[in-house]
Amino acid sequence: MKLSPWATTKNNQKIYRSILIRLVTASLFLLVPLASASNDLPYYNDEAFSPIWLAPNSPELSNFHRIPEFSFTDQNGDTVTQETFEGKIYVAGFFFSTCPGICPSVRSKLKKVQAAFIDDPNVKIVQHSIRPTTDTIEVLQTYAKQNEIDGDKWYLLTGDKKKIYDLAKSAYFASEDLGNIQNTNDFLHTESLLLIDQNRHIRGIYNGLNSASVDYLIADIKALNSENM
Repeated sequence: MKLSPWATTKNNQKIYRSILIRLVTASLFLLVPLASASNDLPYYNDEAFSPIWLAPNSPELSNFHRIPEFSFTDQNGDTVTQETFEGKIYVAGFFFSTCPGICPSVRSKLKKVQAAFIDDPNVKIVQHSIRPTTDTIEVLQTYAKQNEIDGDKWYLLTGDKKKIYDLAKSAYFASEDLGNIQNTNDFLHTESLLLIDQNRHIRGIYNGLNSASVDYLIADIKALNSENM
């Protein structure tokens, strides 16, 4: 995320990011209900997350940002690529299995998404581990069982660390601080959840710690499903 000239110190950068995230989230609370009601969700093209409304068949979309190809491994030991989500809607985020901070709260909100679309094969959830060296397949299998994560609906991905971080920052516009040590027990990561459509475009960003924001996410998934009927 681009910083203003005054944000020259790490402390100022963190303050700036915190303020900007809150402003983006607050504006989304105003925009999302309108988008959901009209089945007209915006598109997002860069790290500024400025909403842009276009028709789904607009020629402008040919130059819009898309999630690129990737290849990781899920908790079942299966290879997961962008083709896994061909023609599907998915919610993307980041986590690690031993996270004692925001992850349990985000996970509880994602379980609402899982429950809402448990019978809809068109909707998936994807979480990428930011500690892939310790989040092995076996660790993720145990984590999934302990937290009642449906392996056909919700993918916990591990793999090459650099590729995961590159994808996070270039495709999902995650903070440059992603993965930095915050203290002895935690790593900096993001509570943001992103809604990706059937054509790999970003259609929404939500605060995974906020119940109202996740309710909007669920409503937007339904709207996006309707858009493609």
